[in-house]
Amino acid sequence: MRARYLLCFFLTAGAMSAAACRSPEQRQVAVVSADDIAWLEAEARRQLAGCVIEAHDGTPLCTPDGQGHYAALWTRDFAYMVENAPDLIPPENVRSCILYLLAGQREDGCIPDRVQADGLPVYSAGPVGEPLGDPPTDNSQFMIKLVADYVRATGDLDFFRGVAGKLVRAMDFTPRSGRGLIMIDPGRPHSPYGFTDTIAKTGELLFSSLLYWEASRELAALFEKTGDSARVVDFGAKAGAIERNLGSLWDEKAGMFLAASADCRQIDIWGNAYAVYARFPLGPKKERIINYLVRNYSRFIYRGQVRHLPEPEFWERTLIPVAPGTYQNGAYWGTASGWVACGLAERRLDLAARLVRAVLADYRRRGAHECINVGYEKLRDYVVSVVNPLGALRRLR
Repeated sequence: MRARYLLCFFLTAGAMSAAACRSPEQRQVAVVSADDIAWLEAEARRQLAGCVIEAHDGTPLCTPDGQGHYAALWTRDFAYMVENAPDLIPPENVRSCILYLLAGQREDGCIPDRVQADGLPVYSAGPVGEPLGDPPTDNSQFMIKLVADYVRATGDLDFFRGVAGKLVRAMDFTPRSGRGLIMIDPGRPHSPYGFTDTIAKTGELLFSSLLYWEASRELAALFEKTGDSARVVDFGAKAGAIERNLGSLWDEKAGMFLAASADCRQIDIWGNAYAVYARFPLGPKKERIINYLVRNYSRFIYRGQVRHLPEPEFWERTLIPVAPGTYQNGAYWGTASGWVACGLAERRLDLAARLVRAVLADYRRRGAHECINVGYEKLRDYVVSVVNPLGALRRLR
């Protein structure tokens, strides 16, 4: 009979910052069962198989959902799939999808937000012909992360050499402030990070800046492997500028970063959890963020899924009308569940386990949706809602 066991995390000296303060009982907490991990991996396989459509040239496109709603190859969604479930997508498919996206890059360096099955690149959020202003501020970063993950999995540095110029132009296209943070002019609002692409965050931005920091570090590492020392210095400096200046978005009273410096100057649950998850150098701010997540858990978690803002807040400015409590303006998403679980696990493994059990129970009972709320569910079979938590639980394991 196959043995069943609980996946446990044993905290030893130095493994987590507060381990010495815990009792022996607290140092062993069952976060998720082996059967749950197996179910989540099987569900990710099902979702990834169900989201594929064929492009006009035969390229298998991994679309965001299995319902045909977002029937195109979206840069950020595909990047999350490759980052969090690299073993579940054939490397040759990853390569072909990267090239499919890069074929749509504009001369100014802009990476498409998505490319349709007919080959049409779409650069801005919103329906074709009705763009929500300029392109979002995250597609360049996700493209770099995609290429870096592909090279990490395959060792194919020649592929990187072939696209490196396109990636540099993409990074140069992304708007930055004098302090090196990603920014949007308040007088010209448009989509920021794509999972808030209907929200009019302006000024310097938290989430897109964290992604730019990641992408700069990835490029510096890749250029080091190919011997381009000038590019190593350049992108190292870009990452360093964000490390020095992200504190301009810090709210000392709350102990959390704000989403933006102008419009939507509000506490960003996703961005703060991601800063911890991405191992951004936070110093003492890390403990403040984790403390906030622990103390305010009930203000942003529902059925194990995560609100962008703590209740009872809604975004101060949107690009189009978004009813409070729905979609990106107050609904709860599985996209960020794993990031929050990893942050909670550094202080309260029991609370991390509570979140994980809740989100998996909800997926088993109702399916994985793009987002949910009380009496509200949007778009079943949303792939990132499954693969992002899978990647986080694999990291914890």
